[in-house]
Amino acid sequence: MREKRRKFKERRTSRIKRDDLKKGIYILPNLITTMSLFSGFFSIISSVAGKYEQAAWAIFVATFFDGIDGKVARLTKTESEFGVQYDSLSDLVSFGVAPAILLFLWALAPFARLGWLGSALCVICAALRLARFNVQITTVEKSVFNGLPSPGAAVMLASFVLFFGEMEFSLEDWRPAILVMIYFMGFLMVSNVKYSSFKELDVAKRRPFHILFLLILIAILIATRPEIMIFTMISFYVLSGPLYILYRALLRKKGTEELEEKKAEGID
Repeated sequence: MREKRRKFKERRTSRIKRDDLKKGIYILPNLITTMSLFSGFFSIISSVAGKYEQAAWAIFVATFFDGIDGKVARLTKTESEFGVQYDSLSDLVSFGVAPAILLFLWALAPFARLGWLGSALCVICAALRLARFNVQITTVEKSVFNGLPSPGAAVMLASFVLFFGEMEFSLEDWRPAILVMIYFMGFLMVSNVKYSSFKELDVAKRRPFHILFLLILIAILIATRPEIMIFTMISFYVLSGPLYILYRALLRKKGTEELEEKKAEGID
């Protein structure tokens, strides 16, 4: 009896989903997701054409559209399973394939196999990160990400290209560090390192005055030297996860030492 009920429920759910798809899809949020996907593809084309800074800015544009499509869907109550899956496919192109191709053509091609394997790892880890996120979306805290989000990794790599050009560093001297960085980004994406999702920062709600002042100050700082400030800010975010783990480890070590000292005093 239970098995029949389960099968009936599955058929009913499947029929409802098919009916929803026949009725159509929500235009606005999926149009924004399409703009993110288009920006990612434009980044790839720019990288192939050797316009690396243009490719990096295109990834930023993709990040902007990716950041607002979900919010628009929630505000307009147009969330759908189709939108979730479409967003994931868009993210794989814009934040997996696009930055990987950008870094390979810009700096990693001379490493031959090590270079393209690093770029391939970036794509694979982005795909794994997105798949894990979709599976765990109802079981993990909304205030944190489990692993570095793929848009964060993509912005880190893209901002480094712009920062590098602004500072006029020698690319030959920095190629090994860039190779290490892309492997490190891949590791952080599939790791269990926790990162803030900033979902609790709802700008529509009433906030203290100093929050507004801080946001205005950040905007001014970015506007003065965007290539440097964006790289600096995203670097702090990327490093915040490992640094928090180190901080917790130091606290545990200190707590263990204090406990051992108390035990020793009790024995004496």
